[in-house]
Amino acid sequence: MLDANLTQQLKAYLVNIREPIELVASLGDDAKSRQMGELLNEIAALSDKVTVVTGHDRRTPSFMIRRVGTDIGVRFAGLPMGHEFTSLVLALLQVGGHPSKAAQDLLDQVRGLEGSYNFETYFSLSCQNCPDVVQALNLMAVLNPGITHTAIDGALFQDEVNERKVMAVPTVYLNGETFGQGRMELEQIVARLDTGASKKAAAKIAQKDAFEVLIVGGGPAGAAAAIYTARKGIRTGIAAERFGGQVLDTMAIENFISVQHTEGPKLVAQLEQHVGDYDVDVMNLQRAQKLIPATSEGGLHEVVLENGASLKARSVILATGARWRQINVPGEEQYKNKGVAYCPHCDGPLFKGKRVAVIGGGNSGVEAAIDLAGIVAHVTLIEYDSALRADAVLQRKLATLPNVQIVTSAMTTEVLGDGEKVTGLVYKDRSGDARHQVALEGIFVQIGLVPNTEWLRGAVGLSQHGEIEVDHRGHTSQPGIFAAGDATTIPFKQIVIAMGDGAKAGLSAFDYLIRLPAEETRDWEQAA
Repeated sequence: MLDANLTQQLKAYLVNIREPIELVASLGDDAKSRQMGELLNEIAALSDKVTVVTGHDRRTPSFMIRRVGTDIGVRFAGLPMGHEFTSLVLALLQVGGHPSKAAQDLLDQVRGLEGSYNFETYFSLSCQNCPDVVQALNLMAVLNPGITHTAIDGALFQDEVNERKVMAVPTVYLNGETFGQGRMELEQIVARLDTGASKKAAAKIAQKDAFEVLIVGGGPAGAAAAIYTARKGIRTGIAAERFGGQVLDTMAIENFISVQHTEGPKLVAQLEQHVGDYDVDVMNLQRAQKLIPATSEGGLHEVVLENGASLKARSVILATGARWRQINVPGEEQYKNKGVAYCPHCDGPLFKGKRVAVIGGGNSGVEAAIDLAGIVAHVTLIEYDSALRADAVLQRKLATLPNVQIVTSAMTTEVLGDGEKVTGLVYKDRSGDARHQVALEGIFVQIGLVPNTEWLRGAVGLSQHGEIEVDHRGHTSQPGIFAAGDATTIPFKQIVIAMGDGAKAGLSAFDYLIRLPAEETRDWEQAA
C-alpha cells in the first residue's frame, strides 16, 4: 500500500508517539479489506508502539486507532489515502499522545465541552476540504472523552450514502442528525457547540486598540498585504471570515509562477505560516458587516463585525475576494447540497454511475466535465454562449470523451427535484423558444465568481458588477481605504495577480500613513 517514500516519511513521524496504540481492524473477505489489512500491518511494522488487533464494527472494512488501555481513539471506515493520508498520520500521533499545535485556549475550550457528541463524517478521497473537518473532529475525540468520531469514505459505503441522501462532502452528522456540510475548521465546530463562544470572541475583539492597518479578508491578497505592512513595522490586523478564502476550494494550481504544481489547502497553509512569521493579529472566523469611513483624513475607520464587535484602524485594506456565482433559478437554493454542487473534485465521487450536468463552458466548466466523465455515467455540458470559451487544449480533450454531450446557446431556467434531491433541469434554447428537460441526478455550477462586496454599498465606490473601484495604486473612493484582489475592478482574477495587488495595497497604505499630518504620526513612523 505504501511506497518507499511514504514509508520513510511515516516512520519518521511515528517516533513521536508517546503512548502505545493499537489498530483495531474490522475486516471482511473483500479486496478493500485486504488492502486495509495490508496498510495496517505496514504501519505497525514501522513502530514498536503500534500493534494490530482484531475487532468488530458494523462498518466493514474499518479500523479504530485506540490508545492502549483507554477509550481514547478515532475510527476510519475506509482507506484514508489521497488527501486523507495526513488525517491518518495526525490521528496516529494524537491518539499516541503527541500534542496538537492548535492554540491552547481552543484546546481548553474543546476539553471543557459538556455532553455526549457522536460525530460521523462522510468524505471522498478527492475532496480537498474534507481533511480539515476530519482532522478537527479527530482531535476533539482525542481531547474530550464525551466526543467520538468516525470518518467514512462515501464512495466505499455507497448504500449508506444513498440511504442518508448524502450528496455533498464533507457531510457531518452529530448524534444521527445532520450537523453541517462543507469545509469547517476546528474553531467553527467548537463555536457551534459552545453557545457562548461568539459573545466571548466579540468581547475580546472589543478590547483591541486601533490598528494602523486593518485588512479585511485572509486570501492571497490579504495575506500579501499583511506581510508587506508588518515588515514596515506597522501595527497590522487581519479580520477574515475564513483564512485562505476561495483558494481553500481550489484543487490543482499549475500557474503559480515558479511552483509547477500545488493545491489550494497546501498553499493556504504556507500563507498562514508566512503571515505567522510576523507580528500580525489574525482574527479568523470574523465576518464583516459594515464599513464606516473616517469623517476626516487621518481619522479612524470602523469595521463592524457580524457578532456586534467593532474594529478601528487608521487605514483599511479590503481584500474580501469572491465566491462561486449561482445560476439563480427556481430550485437551485432548495437543492443545494442535494444534487446542486459547486465543487466537482469534492462531490464528484458521490455521483458515480449517475447522470450529471455542468453549467458553464469556460475553463472551469470544461475541466469539471472532463473530470466527471471518468466517474459518472453521462455529462451534459450546458453553455449560455454560442460556443465554448475554454482553452483549445481543454476543448480538444473534451471532444474525445464519448459520454459527454455539449449544448450551446442554452439558458438554464429551472432545477427540478422530488423534494429531497435533484431529478433534472430545464433549459431554454436561446436561438428559439423551445424548452428542454434533462433527467439527471447532479448539477455542477461553474459560471464564474461574484465579489463579496454587498456589505460595502454606500461606503466605497462599486462598479455595476459590484466590484470595488480602485486606481493603479489600489486606492478606493475613500482616503485611507484601499482594496486588492478578486473583489476589485482589476482584471484577470488569478492568485498571482491577487498577491501582487495585495502587496501594492499594503505599500500604498504605508505611503498614506507616513504622509499624514504631523499630529497623526505614530511611534513606528519615527523608526521607518
